[in-house]
Amino acid sequence: MRGVSVTIFDAMPSLGRKLLVAGKGGLNLTHGECMEAFVTRYGGADRVFWENLLNEFSPSALRAWAKGLGIETFQASSGRVYPKEMKAAPLLRRWITRLRELGVRIETRHRLVEIKPGRPHELSFSNDASVHAAAVVFALGGGSWSRTGSDGSWIDCFAARGIACQPLAPANCGWEHAWSAETLAVAEGKPLKNIVVSVGGQHAMGELLVSRYGLEGGAIYQLGSMLRAMKHPEIAIDFKPTFTREQLVAKMESVKRDVLGQARIRWKLSEAAHAILARKEWHDVASLADEVKQCVIPLSGPRPLDEAISSAGGVAWSELDQDLMLRRLPGCFVAGEMIDWEAPTGGYLMQGCFATGTRAGNSAAAWLEKNA
Repeated sequence: MRGVSVTIFDAMPSLGRKLLVAGKGGLNLTHGECMEAFVTRYGGADRVFWENLLNEFSPSALRAWAKGLGIETFQASSGRVYPKEMKAAPLLRRWITRLRELGVRIETRHRLVEIKPGRPHELSFSNDASVHAAAVVFALGGGSWSRTGSDGSWIDCFAARGIACQPLAPANCGWEHAWSAETLAVAEGKPLKNIVVSVGGQHAMGELLVSRYGLEGGAIYQLGSMLRAMKHPEIAIDFKPTFTREQLVAKMESVKRDVLGQARIRWKLSEAAHAILARKEWHDVASLADEVKQCVIPLSGPRPLDEAISSAGGVAWSELDQDLMLRRLPGCFVAGEMIDWEAPTGGYLMQGCFATGTRAGNSAAAWLEKNA
């Protein structure tokens, strides 16, 4: 705490509710890929900024921090890093205990409603409480999973101070497509594994899941920003990325009848892929091979913001300096998902929040030392 008195204000009755929800999937803290690839996962600011930010609080530093709380981590074969217990609650409990030991005050049920600039700044809350603070770090979250307190209501407070914010939009979310009843009867809830999904010139390897409303999964999450920019969004799926079209055709030899049925066997198509391809009748191998390599699926739009794993949009980068301080509110800093950046799932979201939080916290402490 660098000798500074710190109080945490949280809108909810308890801290870390979004962390606990994220922990239902094992709490993917970070990722083990090399830094050169790691920095390319982030959008919203330039690569040099992210590289500096992530070097200040790197994936290895995040794992060391968890270990300091008594939480051992491991790297899965996918590269994702998790607590060995695959739970968020133990880490959260030890984190809060450490904060209390350091003398940090924790005030819950305090939802921010107004910011009055000054020296010090005055923050007003929905319970009629107010506080004066020489330095403030805002880490108010994005707009997804509102039940955890992350509902984006802070945007009105910032707008009242003239701070530009991009509209919050669903990121890392499912996309809607009107499947036929016949397709859903077979494919709903079934995975599409080891595929490549393309949008424009970008490609994403991974998996998708067929849902009643469309598609979910990491492969489409990675392409969300491009899909949101399209007037008529659509994806192209390569169901067999390790084979060329010519190799697929060769595997079918002289098949003349039951083309799709034979392809399912010889190309080892998944149940979900077979159901999607069965939307049409296939009478020749060449046309089916073309479809398998580039199956175009139009999308009507993303799922609602509140269902998204994360949100895009938030405080515009033009409002922040390199220390993540608000130019219009000297001494006020911003961190985490409330800034206009996004990253795919896989540990990158959590790492980005910790890294921006570290920059904002250190910057706030330095500000106080300089302006005491």
